[in-house]
Amino acid sequence: MLWLNQLHALARLTERHREDELMDEPSLDVSEHARALAGLRRVNWWSRSAAIVCPALHQLAMGCSAERPLRLLDVACGGGDVTAAIARWTRLAGLPVRVSACDISPTALDIARRRADSFDESIEFFHHDVLNQPLPAEFEVVMCSLFLHHLDEPDAVRVLRSMAAAAKRAVLVNDLTRSRSGYLLALFGTRLLSRSRIVHVDGPLSVAGAFTPQEALRLCEQAGLQGATFSRHWPQRFLLNWRRP
Repeated sequence: MLWLNQLHALARLTERHREDELMDEPSLDVSEHARALAGLRRVNWWSRSAAIVCPALHQLAMGCSAERPLRLLDVACGGGDVTAAIARWTRLAGLPVRVSACDISPTALDIARRRADSFDESIEFFHHDVLNQPLPAEFEVVMCSLFLHHLDEPDAVRVLRSMAAAAKRAVLVNDLTRSRSGYLLALFGTRLLSRSRIVHVDGPLSVAGAFTPQEALRLCEQAGLQGATFSRHWPQRFLLNWRRP
């Protein structure tokens, strides 16, 4: 039945269809949550999620110094694998970047802290409900990775506005592109890379609920992020890049 529903959804991707994902369920069992985050870590590694963001960070970090590093906040960091990969990349590249990250899930934050420790990376993690609390305005760059598609349009606009208010220089948004090829990649790729049923269900749901780059740019305009640009990335991803005038 799951396969039939997912194949039926493939024919409806011309419009966005967002459903609550299993990963977002507050009552989700901790062990199931951890297993799903481990599966997503493999998906993020295979799709090179951190590499999508790093070139923009490299450009933004030029001119910074150890005394005045580029302060980066990763919003809704989940299991922290993308956050840790970015911190490791900037350190090995010799870039002065100080990384912080936040999430609403205590389970995800615990896993993220352990992930950062395994990389021997110094990352500040803190609990934060971005939908109901303003972000602290202490950062040059505020980013999110694979978070925007979890939100209804009004919430997406509100989060983008909050990210821009907290960012002194730039906002970066790495997310899925809604497309048939992206849906098929999610459908089969999640089964190859994870044994978690949550990942198998949520992967295709994420693509069906994702925005096209043009839709995401319209959200940016509504949020006041005038002049935002996007670039396409493999596999079926886009990066929104907004710089403060």
